[in-house]
Amino acid sequence: MPNLPNPTRPLLVLAALAALALPAAGCGTSTANVERGRVLFVQKCGVCHEMAQAGTTAQIGPNLDDAFAAAREVGETGDTVAGVVKAQVENPRPSNADPAVSMPAGVVEGQDLEDVAAYIGEYAGVPGAAPPKVPGGPGAQVFANNGCGGCHTLAAANSGGVTGPNLDESLAPDDSAAAIEEMIVDPNAEIPKGYPANVMPQNFGQTLSPKELEQLVQFLIESTPAGGGKSGGSKSKGG
Repeated sequence: MPNLPNPTRPLLVLAALAALALPAAGCGTSTANVERGRVLFVQKCGVCHEMAQAGTTAQIGPNLDDAFAAAREVGETGDTVAGVVKAQVENPRPSNADPAVSMPAGVVEGQDLEDVAAYIGEYAGVPGAAPPKVPGGPGAQVFANNGCGGCHTLAAANSGGVTGPNLDESLAPDDSAAAIEEMIVDPNAEIPKGYPANVMPQNFGQTLSPKELEQLVQFLIESTPAGGGKSGGSKSKGG
């Protein structure tokens, strides 16, 4: 068989995976919850994958917008993309770039996988896809855009992530704006007790503009005990 041009190969792989995945997907019987899928994606998948609508920026695994952009251009449907995602999650393979890196088996299963796959099928590679608008001002939007709620619980953001510290409890009255900024841009400077290093993205100092960083810090000060914004809370570092 002659060598195929590089742009053709991903589409053939996509088509092959879709052929395997779609028979198991059912016809019009999906009970997937796309909104729940977004929350699960940010919590479970956003630590490795970048995706614009999720507001995630991690680069351990493929950028899902880039991965499915070509499929969108040739008219592949969200159901096809969702089927591909399910096949890849159920049968993870080592990365071509780094064979030592592969997606964990069973990262999401059952209804969780249905919801995550439907969410990715709805938004991955879709031009102009962006995080939903949220109430609470620009700092709350920065918090949402960057997937912070997928890792952190914060009542003001209606988020319940547990990968990182509960910000309602971990930020204390004597945490200054400068201290909170350091937690965001240099999260390994002081590791919160009970949490491993290198879980929080290390590049927020580059991906957030100075204005966005300022807005995010102010939102956290106003929404937690930090800076005396609220009373209570115990001292435990972590941004």
